[in-house]
Amino acid sequence: MAWVFLGVAGLLEVVWAYLLKVSDGFSKPAESAIAIVAMIGSFWLLSLAMKELPLGTAYAIWTGVGAVGAFILGIVVLGEGATPMRIASALLIVAGMIGLKLASDV
Repeated sequence: MAWVFLGVAGLLEVVWAYLLKVSDGFSKPAESAIAIVAMIGSFWLLSLAMKELPLGTAYAIWTGVGAVGAFILGIVVLGEGATPMRIASALLIVAGMIGLKLASDV
């Protein structure tokens, strides 16, 4: 169940990162409020995952899901650049997350 908590926590990290961008510096109340709720949910689920998973693995996967998810969302939704170097760098993050999962005994 820890991996499920961690996956959802990572997805919520993508949500709050996106909403931080569109909240325009917390000047839009609805986006700001949803971002804060998503942050709290993300941290809470991360803490539940850490009951079973090692700190380094849980934190690296959580930030990796958030980083790669925000990267993809930025390209698809916000029209940010998808240069070969940016894509290769994101793939390296994914490779690291796969390695951590494969090395996990949980």
